[in-house]
Amino acid sequence: MSQVLRIRVVQFEVLPGRPRENVDRMLESVARAREAVRDAVVFPEMAVPGYLLGDEWERPAFLRECEACGELLREASRDIVILFGNVGLDWHKHNEDGRVRKYNACFVAAGGRFLGPEGGPYPFVIKTLMPNYREFDDSRHFFDTRKLARELGCTVESLIAPVRIGDWRVGAMLCEDGWDTDYGVSPLRILAAKGVDFLVNASASPFTFDKNHKRHRVFTAAAAAVKRPVVYVNKTGIQNNGKTVFTFDGSSCVYDGSGNVLEGPAAFEEGTLDVDLPRAGTGFFGGPVPPVRDNIATLAKALLYGTERFLRQCGADRVVVGASGGIDSAVVASLYRQILPPDQILLVNMPSRFNSGTTIGLARALAANLGCGYVEVPIEESVRLTQRQLDGVEIAWPGKKRRLGLTDTVMENVQARDRVARVLSAMAAAFGGVFTCNANKSELTVGYTTLYGDLGGYLANIADLWKGEVYALGRHLNTHVYDEAVLPEGVFTVTPSAELSAAQAVDEGKGDPLVYPYHDCLFRSWVESWNRVTPEEILEWYQSGVLEPRIGWDGRIGELFATPAEFIADLERWWNLYQGLGVAKRIQAPPVLAVKRRAFGFDHRESQMGARYTERYQALKRGQTGAGGS
Repeated sequence: MSQVLRIRVVQFEVLPGRPRENVDRMLESVARAREAVRDAVVFPEMAVPGYLLGDEWERPAFLRECEACGELLREASRDIVILFGNVGLDWHKHNEDGRVRKYNACFVAAGGRFLGPEGGPYPFVIKTLMPNYREFDDSRHFFDTRKLARELGCTVESLIAPVRIGDWRVGAMLCEDGWDTDYGVSPLRILAAKGVDFLVNASASPFTFDKNHKRHRVFTAAAAAVKRPVVYVNKTGIQNNGKTVFTFDGSSCVYDGSGNVLEGPAAFEEGTLDVDLPRAGTGFFGGPVPPVRDNIATLAKALLYGTERFLRQCGADRVVVGASGGIDSAVVASLYRQILPPDQILLVNMPSRFNSGTTIGLARALAANLGCGYVEVPIEESVRLTQRQLDGVEIAWPGKKRRLGLTDTVMENVQARDRVARVLSAMAAAFGGVFTCNANKSELTVGYTTLYGDLGGYLANIADLWKGEVYALGRHLNTHVYDEAVLPEGVFTVTPSAELSAAQAVDEGKGDPLVYPYHDCLFRSWVESWNRVTPEEILEWYQSGVLEPRIGWDGRIGELFATPAEFIADLERWWNLYQGLGVAKRIQAPPVLAVKRRAFGFDHRESQMGARYTERYQALKRGQTGAGGS
């Protein structure tokens, strides 16, 4: 090969569990790269099988298909180098669960054969660092380099080596191998020390708000430190682990040996990046590209992309939205209107005697602005029927009887369930589509939503946004997506309310018990902080007068709670729900579309243990109020 290696990076939508479909598209990309006189074509991690597949990895038939598809790529490498991610198999060994040995592997095919690391035991590169945080569960299915080194009685360093392609030495890594800060081994630095010409990081990295900003900082510093180019390739598409749906934004690029960046295809779009790598791989891209922080526009793009892909994956092309006249349902409807034509969207308002003309009018205006179908289905009659049938019903046991009464709280739940379980589900079936869940992350955190009621739906696509972010997204949709106020101004100013009782009358300024700007920040500290915050830290910060900056709230806690006892009562009310009934509701909630850190579902793993308080919290509480317990 010459002193320049002509590489094509391919960013494409990997379909989870569809190896043959993925490989057919990869072969097309190889053919186009060959026509463009490229020396090598690079694909993402697990490009053949997909990444988040649950326990599909336990099916030998699926593994055999992945292996056979990999062979097709090997055969296509007769005159071009193909680097791709696939499952590596050793049918003669077992994992620690007794199933066939599997590796998350990077294959390098050239001249019709697979090339392994210099001196390595397999004709593929093995992923060394297995992420086991957030949504990742790699070590459940895959053997890694560190385990293999122990098994073979050698060092990890001896198994991490370049792959020789002609007279070029390539350092192949898989995703987490480049995020080595918190690990005891650095594949990137081991490879650089062994004299590679450039490094490739084949990734399957789900989108998270502002993750790319951190990746640019990490990879820029790493490339500059080892003075070698780093080719970063990531996939697009969506994948899920049952309870959480993740988008993959791609954002593929190349870092030169000075840390400068050559950006590739746009986020969430398929495309290619051609780069000619000189053997002296430093400083050939010119000046550095400053990393950009994500914003509400980024979130909107991720939500639209993930929603559209999941809708398509479900095989649905019609959507019913329960339109309450509030901000959440207005944002959800406006997102779907960007995905579907208006005659495939139906907005349904379901008023009872507690709904105001204000919110009904806002629902009507929203539907008119979006051009969608609209209908009002009053629920008063059906709710009263339930009340007549069940209120005071007599239950008999041998030797005793008891009458049940429907309290005001029970009747609120009856209304919420009637709207969703009866009306929306039937309307969706009649309309030939699915109905949405409009819950936000604030509500989901503390279970301020009705199980089998407004928590129902096929997908909760804004459930990773705090309430304040939903408002911001609504403003963004009006200003930058629609270029007009399709969301009526009233949805931004009306009091947030479920409108299920007289105590929630929006025209009187009555509504939800949450003070969203403050509670958004409080709940975020519980859910999204890397080192998870508990009432112990919250109460300590409160007592020290630093609570507001520690949780990122731009307000004064004394204006909300006049006394420490009021503050503690509010704290414990919501903590008890977050760790109590809220967990049970989240377990039965629809899949959440993840766009932030620690989305509910498999990204935020929970056990139903009930609310817990540390002994130190109890001591802090006694010192503050003279009371113990909770």
